[in-house]
Amino acid sequence: MPQAAGLHVAIIGAGAVGVISAIEALREGHRVTLIDPGPSGGEQAASYGNAGWLSSHSVIPPAEPGTWKKVPGYLMDPLGPLAIRWSYLPKALPWLIKYLLSSWTEAQVEKTAWALRDLLKDAPLLHKRLAEEAGVPELVERRGVMHVFPSRAPFDGDLGWRIRKRVGVEWLELNEDEMRQREPDLHPRYTFGVVVEEAGRCRDPGSYVAALAAHAELLGAKRVVAKATGLKLDGNKLVAVMTESGEIACDAAVVAAGARSRQLTSSIGDPLPLETERGYHVMIESPESGPRNSMMASDAKMVVNWTDKGLRAAGTVEIAGLDAAPNWKRAEILRDHLLSMFPKLPKNIPASRIKTWFGHRPSMPDGRPCIGYARATRDVVYAFGHGHIGLVGSARTGRLVAQLVSGKPPEIPLDPFAPSRFL
Repeated sequence: MPQAAGLHVAIIGAGAVGVISAIEALREGHRVTLIDPGPSGGEQAASYGNAGWLSSHSVIPPAEPGTWKKVPGYLMDPLGPLAIRWSYLPKALPWLIKYLLSSWTEAQVEKTAWALRDLLKDAPLLHKRLAEEAGVPELVERRGVMHVFPSRAPFDGDLGWRIRKRVGVEWLELNEDEMRQREPDLHPRYTFGVVVEEAGRCRDPGSYVAALAAHAELLGAKRVVAKATGLKLDGNKLVAVMTESGEIACDAAVVAAGARSRQLTSSIGDPLPLETERGYHVMIESPESGPRNSMMASDAKMVVNWTDKGLRAAGTVEIAGLDAAPNWKRAEILRDHLLSMFPKLPKNIPASRIKTWFGHRPSMPDGRPCIGYARATRDVVYAFGHGHIGLVGSARTGRLVAQLVSGKPPEIPLDPFAPSRFL
């Protein structure tokens, strides 16, 4: 078991979870090596394409009771909010079955919501502190986010909001007039809104993660540009992280490689059910109109957020694996929804001002990340599978990783996130 301090910790993955884990491990007095083939916050990274919400109320898993009834529609509509490619269905089927069964009942959804509430509560404040430490305080704002609905009925009928109330999430409800005062450019078809004031937003997720990585290196983290291929054990003792460029000897390792973590956990006997929920975003540079606040549209199932690079719309899920080519029509649909939400946006925006992106959310079937020790050794800590809450969940996850590496009691109960729940 790791000792209190002074270990050499190899962290595989330099995304949001990995770089914050590095910062927190350095605080604990450990020596840190960050291993990743790409740049932190680069376009290849999930954090780069994140919607930018620091939504501490995102406690509801993607599947809910009755989701199984919608699966035929997911298969038939390649452009729907959740699409499953026929060619990938045989490989995805075991994960999809776990996905449906994990939220079969309301009680199961509520259990996950309580766990995620522990993980996400105060996340905007934790990120604000990290941004200040990294010298980019302007990139994290804590001024709430808005959900907009065509009427009150879909809000009242949403199980997710009833469960959020039970786990302590509070919000402000807006009628049509109050909506218009706050968001004059929003299409009048939206007549009801909810503001979650505790939530926050990031003005540029890619730049934020890059700044955190630079801060980690300033604190002493060493960066190795390489792809990790496995973990090397001697009995129940970790010896090294294996990479395409050779072995890196270490005392402890953290697997935070996002959607590519499964190969690493399998190398030491933990074939965890990790899948990629492929996501897209579209961004309009120098937009003529848009929201005053960050918002989610209930009918489009997408987040709209101002970033320093432009107006970003992100959302939807595609189950098609790591290697399939992107379906850029999905990004075009996000663009069309965005133009529809804000009628003052011109319909003939030049293509040069519209940027699209595609990437991989690392997702566990029950909507909860894996945070905990490997079965074979407590020298290896897993921290991946955050799905739709990767950026917001990264702040507390990094703290938990440092506590686990140091052999300290974690600050929240980790049983709901234990990798062993799937083994």
